[in-house]
Amino acid sequence: MPKPNFLQESDDFSLVLGGPVFQLFRRAYLTGDHLELMHRRIAIITVVAWLPLLILATFGPPHASIKGISFFHDVEVHVRFLVALPILIGAELLVHLRIRPVVRRFVERRIVLPEDLPRYHVAIESAVRLRNSIPSEVSLLLFVYTLGLWLWHSRIGLDTSTWYAMPGGRWHLTPAGYWYVFVSIPILQFILLRWYMRLFIWFRFLWQVSRINLNLIPTHPDRCAGIALLPVASFTI
Repeated sequence: MPKPNFLQESDDFSLVLGGPVFQLFRRAYLTGDHLELMHRRIAIITVVAWLPLLILATFGPPHASIKGISFFHDVEVHVRFLVALPILIGAELLVHLRIRPVVRRFVERRIVLPEDLPRYHVAIESAVRLRNSIPSEVSLLLFVYTLGLWLWHSRIGLDTSTWYAMPGGRWHLTPAGYWYVFVSIPILQFILLRWYMRLFIWFRFLWQVSRINLNLIPTHPDRCAGIALLPVASFTI
């Protein structure tokens, strides 16, 4: 039987190239096999989250006008959807390009010895399997539309009218408010939770690698036993 190519498997490792949402983006031509079309992806998602708020808040019924906090004066909303959201989406490419070489160097620098490559392969497979898990991303979506909405409802109290809600109850929403609460905020929360899940996958992978008998050299010149070239891994392992 042919021996597995562990260098190739390490090179194919990615925290972001996989999962139901990634496959959905591919079918919608919002990304390629290697996170191409980033500007299109950022533009479309930002437009869906922010532009309807602008339109509904500006051309909505009279009670959504600027009697209290207007849409244009709500800095928090614009920072969320015009700054934070594009950064979270654009960071996927940066993480993809930086993580793949780190995983590959475990093998190239013989930090993982040949006899331990099967265990290293198992750690990679486990991380990829969790990354591609449909139940994981569905759970994030359910979390956003259950606990996420409950937290918003319990923490937001209004004493004056705003562009998205009226006083007298947290669910007295304007048309712009309905889009804000049930579309825009969930989009941001879901993308943020996906990043938390990726961090969990990464640190879980590093923990699994740390259980392997790594070829660490205490007298290595980098003063990190030979893993200073792995900035994240060196703090975890």
